Amino acid sequence: MDLDAHLSEIQSGDADAFGRWVAGAEPALRASLRSFAARVDTEAVLQEALLRVWQVAPKVIPDGRPNSLLRLALRVAKNRALSELRRARVVGVDDEKFARLVEEESEAIATPPPDPMLRRAFEDCRSALPPQPSNVLAARLESSGESDETLAMMLGMRANTFLQNFTRARKLLLDCLQKKGITLGEAT
Repeated sequence: MDLDAHLSEIQSGDADAFGRWVAGAEPALRASLRSFAARVDTEAVLQEALLRVWQVAPKVIPDGRPNSLLRLALRVAKNRALSELRRARVVGVDDEKFARLVEEESEAIATPPPDPMLRRAFEDCRSALPPQPSNVLAARLESSGESDETLAMMLGMRANTFLQNFTRARKLLLDCLQKKGITLGEAT
């Protein structure tokens, strides 16, 4: 659910709208602070983050993606927690590595759940793919970050053949989705 539905009311100073936003945002905010719980007072961090979000909400300009205010709140909470870690001078914490892990966790929490109708259309189109492009796409989607060369070798293909099949699968999927009325932006 896109909590930015409350943003215009919050920006006009509506405390009740902010309360509704907090009710929706709080579980994600608490979850994002879970990894800090043993080292900082996460309740104080959460309260401080909410106060700061309330103060800066009038200046927030949505970027077109859902939950812009929640994403801001997650960043504020993470930064407050990291500041508390540094202030407490907790021994044994690699701040940079820890910050990256928290950032990844925050982004995962702020990402809205997939659209079930889009997922169904994608699966319908995926099941209509010819065998080779289908196998290549499945290998790429199910990989754990293996290189294309490794995936090609696992499928008994040359890397060039693998890439050609992947390109074909991608084109066929996009064409199929477009026929269903779904247009996706090009990835860069």
